[in-house]
Amino acid sequence: MIIDLRSDTVTKPSKEMLEAMMEAQVGDDVFREDPTINKLEKLISEMFGKEQALFFPSGTMANQTAIKLHTTPGDQVICDKYAHIFNYESGGAAFNSGVSCNLINGNRGMFTAKQVEEAINPNAYYYSKTALVEIENTTNKGGGACWDFKEILKIKQVCKDNKLGFHLDGARLWHALISKNETTKQYGEVFDTISVCLSKGLGAPVGSVLVGDSAIMSNALRVRKIFGGNMRQAGYLAAAGLYALENNISRLKSDHEKAKEIGATLKCLSIIKKVEPIETNIVIFQLKEDIDEQQFVNKLADKNIFIISMGSRKLRMVTHLDYTDNLHEILLKQLRLI
Repeated sequence: MIIDLRSDTVTKPSKEMLEAMMEAQVGDDVFREDPTINKLEKLISEMFGKEQALFFPSGTMANQTAIKLHTTPGDQVICDKYAHIFNYESGGAAFNSGVSCNLINGNRGMFTAKQVEEAINPNAYYYSKTALVEIENTTNKGGGACWDFKEILKIKQVCKDNKLGFHLDGARLWHALISKNETTKQYGEVFDTISVCLSKGLGAPVGSVLVGDSAIMSNALRVRKIFGGNMRQAGYLAAAGLYALENNISRLKSDHEKAKEIGATLKCLSIIKKVEPIETNIVIFQLKEDIDEQQFVNKLADKNIFIISMGSRKLRMVTHLDYTDNLHEILLKQLRLI
């Protein structure tokens, strides 16, 4: 019996999701003739109150497309030092769009409107032109932290005053919505573009969607093509996303509860130095300095429990829909025996 807590991307489609995929009506999406992809894009655009949505094979490609749509080479993007677009997208912002990142030293991946104001470059030709502000909700490297929506509104005003684009990497936005009792429409009203993932937490095997109004999205299809993201009969994948949206959002609350229980158990262990605050489904913790990190990870692996290192002596566990109540009880028992 394997307990895989490395990420919420390790899930496999359920029997019901597979049935939905097999029954999907498909067509050639390069010709925009796949009815299931069209249905998914229409659903998500309406959820956020946006005019257009576009299906992507990955969240990275959706984010990279958004950056491309908002910027021109030489521009600068304001984001947190923990941002996924900076840390985990292989330097794509520089490679694909020719832009640099002005990193804010935030708190668990989140920053303030005042910090954004201070990060905007002066309007002189020898500075990079600040073009875009990007935030991530929930914050991956920040331990699944959820933004204060009031601060998001303040940042939006800064963007408006300075004519900056505002993009949300909402890979785990679904978790924030459940945790904070917020709505997709709230976010759609604030951000110019939003990427949401269907394979983190929701259990779909592949896929992210980028939403925005027609003006900003007018070139999105061309950029996706340039990045190699056009697909043909991809409605089978879109069907998994539709099933996930219809069935797997409300159950995220269970993942959050399990994560908090894991955190409470870790706090009781003598080898643990710190457990970071847990709001959603990500648990980040540190071992005491005299405990060998790799030995700890290997010891769990010997018991078929798999976690990952985030660097800087931080370890991570992520709960998900394949992490059942039974597996949860086994994990808590094994942790107490360490």
